[in-house]
Amino acid sequence: MGENIEIGNTQTHETCGSAERKSHHSDKTKKSLINRLNRIEGQVRGLKGLIEKDTYCDDVLNQISSVQSALNGVGKLLLEHHMKSCVIDRIHEGENQVIDELLITINKLMK
Repeated sequence: MGENIEIGNTQTHETCGSAERKSHHSDKTKKSLINRLNRIEGQVRGLKGLIEKDTYCDDVLNQISSVQSALNGVGKLLLEHHMKSCVIDRIHEGENQVIDELLITINKLMK
């Protein structure tokens, strides 16, 4: 059974397919995503340190840009795998509303 995840004011069961949606990433993909997120976590801690040390604002802003770029990379990778697995599976199951869900998600990622 998947985890209950709160998104905004809505709680959902996070999975890919029918009633309970759960992602099904390969171990290689999951490891890659986790490694990237661990690096980003370190970058964010580094940002905090820069602020604590009163580092010049432009230097901090450049580091923030780097973190945002890294997060975008994780988002792109996850989106690619989502489209190639979850979305295709749900379309094959006749759940065409997944396209609307995907478009909403892409719009959020592009903000």
